[in-house]
Amino acid sequence: MRKPTKEEIAAAEGKTLPDVIAKDLRVLFCGINPGLYTAAAGCHFARPGNRFWPTLHRAGFTPRLFHPDEQHELLEHGIGITNLVARATTAAAELTPAELAEGAAILTRKVKRWTPRVLAIVGVGAYRTGFARPRAQLGLQPETIGETAIWVLPNPSGLNANYRPAELVALFRELKEWAWTT
Repeated sequence: MRKPTKEEIAAAEGKTLPDVIAKDLRVLFCGINPGLYTAAAGCHFARPGNRFWPTLHRAGFTPRLFHPDEQHELLEHGIGITNLVARATTAAAELTPAELAEGAAILTRKVKRWTPRVLAIVGVGAYRTGFARPRAQLGLQPETIGETAIWVLPNPSGLNANYRPAELVALFRELKEWAWTT
């Protein structure tokens, strides 16, 4: 993956990324929406400083640290990636509650079609708004989508300073252990 230019990043507003998805995955990770850098790069969680890929590896989901342009190799490990809202923005804060709710409806249909064991949403605020669960906490949720469990994790963006890397790893590892043993 080559680093996108400033012009490519600026032109990425509103672009979308294809899902990395297959039938019956163990975990389908769901980001809030692509950032401009990610959309310009064409790979999920591509912005330098995003902690998704290192956290995924350190939590035991992957045998080595994958680079964003190796995202399709996740499928071999029972893992996929999608987004709650498809369009790229400078910041997730630009998304409206209506967009998050519409995204939740689309995501629900997607989950029913692809039937992952767990839908892991990375962003508790987006989950609370999109799914109308204002009191939701991190971890396994009481509701499901069909047979698919819902697990909420912190957003691994480098902009989310609320969680240190070791804390992210511990929370992701809890999901990993549950999804592979339950």
